[in-house]
Order: sequence, then structure tokens, then C-alpha cells
Amino acid sequence: MADQFRTKVPTFSYPFQFTHQQSILCYGSCFAEHMARRLQDRKFKAQLNPFGITYHPMQIATGISDLLQKRSLSSAELFQHNQLWQAFDFHSHFSHPEREVALRQMNESLGSAAHFVQQLELLIVTLGTAYGFIERESGRMVNNCHKLPADHFVRQRFGPEEMIPALEKAFQGLQKERPGLQVLLTVSPVRHLKDGMVENQRSKAALLLTAADLAERLAFVHYFPAYELVMDDLRDYRFYETDMVHPNKLAVDYIWSYFQQSFFDEPTQQLNAKIEKIKQASEHRPFHPDTEKHQAFLQTQIAKIRDIQVKYPGLDFSQEQQIFANQLL
Repeated sequence: MADQFRTKVPTFSYPFQFTHQQSILCYGSCFAEHMARRLQDRKFKAQLNPFGITYHPMQIATGISDLLQKRSLSSAELFQHNQLWQAFDFHSHFSHPEREVALRQMNESLGSAAHFVQQLELLIVTLGTAYGFIERESGRMVNNCHKLPADHFVRQRFGPEEMIPALEKAFQGLQKERPGLQVLLTVSPVRHLKDGMVENQRSKAALLLTAADLAERLAFVHYFPAYELVMDDLRDYRFYETDMVHPNKLAVDYIWSYFQQSFFDEPTQQLNAKIEKIKQASEHRPFHPDTEKHQAFLQTQIAKIRDIQVKYPGLDFSQEQQIFANQLL
């Protein structure tokens, strides 16, 4: 109609909702990190990317298998480059000038995630790209190239016929371990323009087909339309950062709102709103902290936390409590 200037993605219907009591693992591209931080800020039991940011479905499948097998990394799997000890399966934020420190950080993350999987109830997977890198020497796919020379790798675009069986096997293995598990698949709206505009579209198409097929094959796998919310609903460069690649805060806020409506009941949404206000209050930096008004404000926030914890004793407000306590006279 003439007065409609955009197309809206209708709200999907899902056979489940979740609350603050459930354990959630967010795994995948940097968009997964946006969603995980939103959940963590609202006190959900959420963990994020045990290997660091992971863009490719095949690497996500391998990572899930490693967690189920409780794999630990050996010292021989690390290599030194640019004065840092690194591993192809891990993001560079695990790297370190000392080999023992790098190995310990990686294995601590693996151990923590493997333990977390034993209580996992929701896995949120964000697929980033269908392009992967194969190390020439070993013939294995890597999660991170760590800025090694390009001739060390072969760049390859994988198709749904390769990605679907890998993820299907990983999800089924995880669901066998955790029979009540739900998996939420999404495709990242982040544009991989370094691949090329045409190549990025082909890559996303392969990911979308992969996600659709998995959701049809497995009753516990579901699709969340983050990609469509940005590309077909918002559909405007003002919803991107200045790099024209990453959705900005306004876009992520919009996706989060859709996510809340899809998966949180009214009491959970009300609790989220209360938690958000407390977190905002903890980030407030007063000009005059010694005034009676600010001291009363601190006491009010502490009382609000106490009231929530009476009803939801598992929620951790230790960081906010410490911030408020440090300002009390």
C-alpha cells in the first residue's frame, strides 16, 4: 500500500521459550557475540565461543565434536608466529608470547565449555561464511589463519552438501548427550565484503540453504531470521557501522527486540527490564557521589537487587553490588 515504506519480517512461532534458569551456549561469528553479551548482561547463564569467534560451519561442527570428546590441546599443536604462540583452532585472543600460558588458556576454555555442555539446554549457532581456509601442508581446515602468508592456505567455498552432514552429525551427537536440547540456527547479517560482493551473496545463500535444510531434518533445530531482519526489514545503510559491514547498535537492538518477543514470556521480559535498569544505574558516574541524593540512589539499587534475588536466587549481581558498595559512605 502507498503508506507502507518497508517490509516487516513476521514473528516466527517456536515450540519453546527459555528463562534465566537455562544454560545457553552461543557459538559462531561475531554476531553470536552480540547476542551472548545481551544475554549475559541480563544475567542469563550464557557462555560464548569456546574457541573464540568461529565463522565457518565446518569448524563449528568440529568444535562441538571436540567438546563432546572432552579434547585437550597438546603443546605440539601450537606454533610460533610474530612472537606469539598460536593454534589454528583458536582465535588470536588466546595467543601469548609464552607457550605454556597460551596452552593453558586454550585448555581452560575447552575444559570450561566441555563441562558447561553437560548441562546445556539451548545452543545458539550463528553461521558467518561458507568460505574456509585449508592449510596446504596438513590438508586440514583452520579456524584462524593468524596472519600467516596467504600461500600457506587454499581458500575454498563449501556447499550445503558438505556443511549439512557435518552440522547434522554434530547436533545429533550433542542432542544424544543432552536429550532436551534445542538448537537455534541463524545466519550472520555481517557482510564479508573482503570476499567480494558477489561472493559474499553466494556464501550467505549457501549458509541459508544449510540452515533451512537442518531445520527441516531435525525437530530440535530451529531457524531465527537475523539475516532477514537486517537485509529485508531494516534494509538501509543507516543501520550499519561506518565500515558498511557490521550492523550497528540500532540494528542489534531491533534484532534483540524480535528475539525477546520470540523466546521470552511476559515475566521474563519484565525481569529483563528490571535488570537492564540496574545495570544502567551501575554504569552511572555521579558528579557528586557524597550527596544524600546519590547515597539514597545507591541504597535503592541495592534494595532492588535484594528483591530480585529473593525471587531469583541464582542470578549473579556481584559486579553491580560491588560498584554500589564502593560508593557508599
